Amino acid sequence: MLNGVVVKAYNSYYYVQDKDKVISCKLRGRFKKGRFSLMVGDEVNYMIVGQDSGIIEEILPRRGLLKRPAVANVDQVVLTFAAANPDINTTLVDKLLVLAEDAQLDIIVCINKIDLANDDEIAPLAELYQRVGYSVMFTSAKSGMGIEKLRNALYGKITAFAGPSGAGKSSLLNTIEAGLQLVTGEVSAKIGRGKHTTRFAELLPLSGGGFVVDTPGFSATEFTDIDFINLTYCFPEMAALASSCKFSTCLHDREPQCAVKQAVLEGKIAQTRYASYKDVLDELRANKKGY
Repeated sequence: MLNGVVVKAYNSYYYVQDKDKVISCKLRGRFKKGRFSLMVGDEVNYMIVGQDSGIIEEILPRRGLLKRPAVANVDQVVLTFAAANPDINTTLVDKLLVLAEDAQLDIIVCINKIDLANDDEIAPLAELYQRVGYSVMFTSAKSGMGIEKLRNALYGKITAFAGPSGAGKSSLLNTIEAGLQLVTGEVSAKIGRGKHTTRFAELLPLSGGGFVVDTPGFSATEFTDIDFINLTYCFPEMAALASSCKFSTCLHDREPQCAVKQAVLEGKIAQTRYASYKDVLDELRANKKGY
């Protein structure tokens, strides 16, 4: 029995990366009867049945699951934003952080195009997210700044890249791993082998071990699966104070004796972060009318 990771799924075939080769595999019939959903990122045991083809015999337990797009066993997400052109939208940063927290992923906030940065604007922003507890990295595909540090953080892990169009994700990934040959542009990255029409995500191997996956679907800020109370725990600095609120069901909005609102008044929680929290809370309310 051999072992590998599903890197692509297309037309009922599963492409399994095993060291330096990719094997085209079918799924054993018993899995189909059980309607088991095999996903990109799943670790599997398989047997060779022909030249470069095999049968998947066993699907190993998952460490986690990213819902949009569906990728199993993602370890971390690199949320990538441009220091300038386009300027950073803190509300979008916070909304993507909510999605990453909800998926229980390790998070790196990557500020790219740092060669274009206005230090007076970027430094306080980076300090804010570092204070919350996030790892913040500064990179430039153009100058090479921070590339080695980010590259080392990817090795040995499955990493999702997400962020708005124009943040330079494709250029960044091409600089980290030249063999990826992602096509750059204003729209989300496409694999450089003609038009990429499959609706499945694809894991791209790194020479130092591990995989990256570009996740345009992750950048769609939809919060339909998040519960009102759980939203608090997607903001670490608020989660740390929630137990001090008068009501255990406090949404830190209209309730009295709220420790979170008090912390905002005292400057211990950034106004921008609280505004983003309220923004998402309002979206949740709009999606669940009558609450």
